[in-house]
Amino acid sequence: MKIEFTAPEEALPPKPGPVTLSADRDAVRAELMDAGIPTDGVADLNWAATPNAAPNATPSRTPGDSAPPLTDDEGTSEHEPTYRANSYREDKLKELSAKRISGLRGGGRAGGVEGGIAHMSTKPEWLRVRAPTSPKYFDLVERVRSKKLHTVCEEAACPNIGDCWASGHLTVMILGDTCTRGCAFCNIKTGKPNTVNPHEPQSLADMAKDLGLKHMVITSVDRDDMPDGGAAHWAACITAIKATSPTTTVEILTPDFRRTESSIDTVTNALPDVYNHNLETVPRLYRTVRPGARYFGSLRLLQRVKEHAAAIGHPVFTKSGLMVGLGESRDEVLQVMDDLRAADVDFLTIGQYLRPSPQHYPIMAYITPDQFADYEQQAKNKGFLMVASGPLVRSSFHADAYFEELVKARKAKN
Repeated sequence: MKIEFTAPEEALPPKPGPVTLSADRDAVRAELMDAGIPTDGVADLNWAATPNAAPNATPSRTPGDSAPPLTDDEGTSEHEPTYRANSYREDKLKELSAKRISGLRGGGRAGGVEGGIAHMSTKPEWLRVRAPTSPKYFDLVERVRSKKLHTVCEEAACPNIGDCWASGHLTVMILGDTCTRGCAFCNIKTGKPNTVNPHEPQSLADMAKDLGLKHMVITSVDRDDMPDGGAAHWAACITAIKATSPTTTVEILTPDFRRTESSIDTVTNALPDVYNHNLETVPRLYRTVRPGARYFGSLRLLQRVKEHAAAIGHPVFTKSGLMVGLGESRDEVLQVMDDLRAADVDFLTIGQYLRPSPQHYPIMAYITPDQFADYEQQAKNKGFLMVASGPLVRSSFHADAYFEELVKARKAKN
């Protein structure tokens, strides 16, 4: 099966200027349009019918609430001074409160999503995580700050940040911290991005070398303001890492580059070891959850990566991920698995969607560990080389260990 799509017209180059923080959805869209940036990826949300915490409820962030707990009463390591932990948490709270989030409450228009689980409700025991307390975690925080890099771990409020950073594993986010799209599930801010940092590729390479990383994961915001979607910058980052730290394997999680094959090929030509692009959800939910993307366009991207990599003699692994708990059915998830196998995808990740704030798409269900185990078995039966399925699984969860298993699985298959 070959999936076809037509590449859209290229976006106009951006106008200079800083990001204007705003809680007004219309202002966000106007800002993007003024810069000549397509706004079809900015979700129109209306959660008026969705139950939430009472307006005066105490905003206590529970462990596993899609972000590390940030309150002072959470424990700190005896090896890590309390003041340092609290200072970092206070800084993070200020950063989050100043950030323009992707999903904003609608004005009562028809067509909103009904139902869902209240944002402040008690989460199942299997979704609880401990606050980051490891000295290694805070050491990595300082290293990231010193390099002036962004991480999706922080920007997307990943619940695994304490676990991953304590082991020296993180996912760096390139091309800035502001996305030109506003997906209904995502915590990364939306708006007109700033100028790309030309020193970023070498900074990434230096970090990989300084930390002695065996496996490095890179992702990025969508840059619909750039003619190539940022593909040339992506290639420069991969090339710099491989030149400076030849033993480091590189895993990338890319946007769809507005489904332009020349951009996909540019990134593939830089020879990443793993090329990840997430489908995120089932086709039926795309219009609401991921409005700027196209389901078959994302499938075609993954298929194109394999085709082009084979043409240039590069044995790349392809990978994709799904969030569950958005209202999808089991049959729909199984169909997505079949579609991914038709596109020759090697590795599938499946994790629970966790709502970053009351303004984001509601959680429709908490998927049980038994259900995740069923999805994992079904995916293995369908022929994926590797499957990671669990409540807290994310795209780059334990990516270094899974890469080693991928290599072994391919050798065993051949």
